[in-house]
Amino acid sequence: MAMVMAGGAGTRLEPLTRERAKPAVPFAGRYRIIDFCLSNFVNSNVFKIKVLTQYKSDSLNNHLSRAWRMTAFVGHYCEAVPAQMRTGGDWYKGSADAIYQNLNLITDEEPDHVFVFGADNVYVMDVRQMLDFHVSRKSDCTVGVLPVPIEEGSQFGILDVAADGRVKAFLEKPKNPPPMPNDPTKCLASMGNYIFRTDSLVAEVTNDAKLEGSAHDFGKSILSSMHDRANVFAYDFFSNVVPGQGQRERGYWRDVGTLDTYFQCNMDLVGVEPIFNLYNGEWPIHTANSTLPPAKFVFNDSANKRIGRATDSLVSEGCIISGSSVHRSVLSPRVRVNSWAEVTDSVLMEGVEIGRHAIIRRAIIDKNVTIPPGTQIGVDPEEDKKRFTLTESGIVVIPKGARVG
Repeated sequence: MAMVMAGGAGTRLEPLTRERAKPAVPFAGRYRIIDFCLSNFVNSNVFKIKVLTQYKSDSLNNHLSRAWRMTAFVGHYCEAVPAQMRTGGDWYKGSADAIYQNLNLITDEEPDHVFVFGADNVYVMDVRQMLDFHVSRKSDCTVGVLPVPIEEGSQFGILDVAADGRVKAFLEKPKNPPPMPNDPTKCLASMGNYIFRTDSLVAEVTNDAKLEGSAHDFGKSILSSMHDRANVFAYDFFSNVVPGQGQRERGYWRDVGTLDTYFQCNMDLVGVEPIFNLYNGEWPIHTANSTLPPAKFVFNDSANKRIGRATDSLVSEGCIISGSSVHRSVLSPRVRVNSWAEVTDSVLMEGVEIGRHAIIRRAIIDKNVTIPPGTQIGVDPEEDKKRFTLTESGIVVIPKGARVG
C-alpha cells in the first residue's frame, strides 16, 4: 500500500502555489508534479494508493478524480484523503502526524508493508526494487537515498550508513556531513521516500504522537532515533534501474522546491538528448487524457519574417504557433503565440496567449494570462521587478490570471 504525502503548502513556489497545492503545479507541459510519483507506483504494479492532501487541495483533488481513476472492481484505487482531524482539532502537524491521523486507512487494508512517499519530486523509479531490498534486509524501515556532492550535504537530511546499508545516524542539514561508504567525495541524502513494515510504522507514529514538543516529522522526529531501536537501512536510488532508461538519466531526482529549480527542471526536458526523458515508452508518465486538437504551426512568409516554428521545445496539444518563434521553451495545452512574437527559454502554462511582436525571455507564465502586443518580459530586469516576481537567477514569474498591460 502507498501513502503519498501531498499536503505541503509549497510557499517557496509562490506565486505558482497561490491557488493550488504544490503537487498540483503543472509541469512539463501537460503533467502535474504528482503524476511522476503516481506513475512510478502504477508502473511498478502498486495499485493501492492513498494521497493525503491538506492545503489548497481543490485543484489536486480534481486532477486525481479525473486523471487517476483505477479499476475498483479488482481492488485498485488512487484516492485523495483530505485532512479529517480524526484525532482532534488540529491539521497535520508534520508528515508523521499525517500518517498517525490516517492509521485507519492502514488498519482497514492490512498491508504487510507501507510506502510513504512524497508527492513533490520529479524522477522515475521502479519501487519494486526498493521493496525487494527492504524485504531481503528484514528492515523495519528503508529510506531512499541519493548520493550528492559532500559540499552540498548541508542542504539535505543526511544518513550515515555502514557498508551493508544499515543506518547508523540521521543528521538534519549537518555542517560536516559524513561521507558515504567507499566514496569520500559524496554523502547520502534522504529523498523523503520510505518503506515501513506495517507494525513498525504504526508503533513509531503512535509513540511519536504522545511526545510533547515533537515536530511529528519523519526525518526530524522518527528517523533521527529509530535506528537505535529497529533495523533501518538506506536504499541507494542510483542502483535503481528503470526499463528503457538511458545511463545519463540514472539517479535523476529533483525536489521541485523553488522557482529556480522548477524552471531548470523544465529546461532539463527540451534538449536533443535531455537529462530527463519523457519519451520512454517502457516507463510512461501518466496523466489526464485530452480531447484537444494537435498543435499547429502556421505561416511560412519568409519575406515578412512571419514563420511559425518551434525549436528545442515541448509543445502540447491545442497550441497554435502563428507566424512566431519559440525556442527552448515548454508550452502547456491551448497556448497561442501570435505573429512576430518571440518566446525563448520560457514555461507557458495552459491558456496563455502571447500578443504580436511580444518578446518573452526566461519567464514562467501561469495559466490564462494574456500578454498584450509589443510587451517585453525578461528584457529589462528592473522593469520586470516592478510588476512581477523575479527570482535570484533572474526568472520572471507571472501569476495565474494576471492582467498584464
